[in-house]
Order: sequence, then structure tokens, then C-alpha cells
Amino acid sequence: MEHILSLSYGKDSLACLGAIEALDLPLNRIVHAEVWATDTIPADLPPMVEFKAKADAIIRERWGIEVEHIRGRLTYEQAFYRILGGEKRPGEIYGWPFPKGPYCNSDVKMPPLDKIERGNIVYIGIAADEPGRFHILGDTKKSPLAEAGWSKAMCREWCEKNNLLSPIYTSVMRGGCWFCHNQSVNQLRQLRKNYPEYWALMLKWDSDSPVTFHADGHTVHDLERRFQAEDDGLIFPDDKVFRWAMLDGDLNYRWF
Repeated sequence: MEHILSLSYGKDSLACLGAIEALDLPLNRIVHAEVWATDTIPADLPPMVEFKAKADAIIRERWGIEVEHIRGRLTYEQAFYRILGGEKRPGEIYGWPFPKGPYCNSDVKMPPLDKIERGNIVYIGIAADEPGRFHILGDTKKSPLAEAGWSKAMCREWCEKNNLLSPIYTSVMRGGCWFCHNQSVNQLRQLRKNYPEYWALMLKWDSDSPVTFHADGHTVHDLERRFQAEDDGLIFPDDKVFRWAMLDGDLNYRWF
């Protein structure tokens, strides 16, 4: 049986290293499950890819452990284009994951982790001030943070002191996959602005998907219309009274 840290590179996950050290707990391996958008494009934005490499070097030097980056057999794109069977939508591709639930997690990210965690003790980053998540813990899944009494604020402080604070906490960059349907409109706006090649791929996927990007029926192409209207000065990004109906009428006006 091995003791394995399941690392996400978030502050709580990384602070587990400090709590493990403080409690003198055994640690044999550190594992991170990678998600890839395609065979050549990671699900993380470039700043996060750079941070992971930096964190790996710090961990290697201080703890003498090489972080294992594992990935499943499916990329997000491959999962997206799988053909459905059964009675509902037979013969169609999966498309965006909302109607099926987050297959991006269960079918893409988790399978390699499930194999590694089987029969071992796994450390996960649940802080001491997250009692609503304690039900996840048990004989084989433990939180060094909870055992050490470390709060989320203490985790951030530890990461800052150890040069291990992810850029998602110091900039507007979001953590997680850049194509996630759960991210905010502003995050999608920034993706379109800063990574147009990724946005173009999302538009392609959107054209092929039999289901909409958002549960309310709106698509990536709808968002493209909205963002283009903002670029053209027809509506303002920070306009709190935005309504989708604005895009269906005459946009030859400005909102003041």
C-alpha cells in the first residue's frame, strides 16, 4: 500500500505538502491527472501549464518526488465526438456535456486516477473549514489539511510563502479547462480575446454539437454574437441590463 497525494495544483492541494510534512505523514507518490482538449492542446491555459512546470521543479528539489502526470485514453475532443447508442439520440455525437452530466470529469479525467487510487491511501486537499466535504474522507481517502487544522486562508498563506501560489489566485485567469461550460461569461470573453485559436475550436465544436453549450439554450455562437456586438460598441461588456433580446433587434444604437 502506498500513500499518494492527488495533486490539482490549487492552493489547498499544494498546501497538503506542508501539512504532510508538519504531521510527519508518509508520502510515496504525487499524481496529477491531466486533461487534454485535443491530442496536441492541453486543457490548461498557457500560464497554468508554465506554473505546473515551476511547481514540479520546486517539489522535486524540496521533497525529492517527481510529480507523475497521468492522462486517460480519451481527450475532451474524442469524448465529445463519441457516438451515442441507446434510445435517446442514437447515432448522434455526445456534443457538449450538459445533458449527459459532466462526462468531461467522469470519462476523461477520473479513469486513470481511479486505477492509481485503488488499494492505496490517497491524500486530498479538503481544508479544515470545509466540513461539508468531510463525508468524502474515510479509511483510504484522507485530508492532511483537516488533520492539521489548516483553513483555506492558511493554505493560501503557505503557498505564498513557498512560492507555490497558482496564477489563478493572482489574475483573472480561471482554473480548470478553458472550454468548460460552467465558466463565467467574462472568462469566455477573455478566452476569445487572448486565445482566439482556442475560441475558434470552440466555435467548431459548437457547430457540430447536437446540444447547446449552456443549459438555457444558448450556444457558443450566441456568445460570439454578443462579444462581437461589444467589439462594435453596440453594447457594453459591463452593462448589467444585458438581455439576449438585444441581439435579436436593431443594434444600430448605443446603450447609455
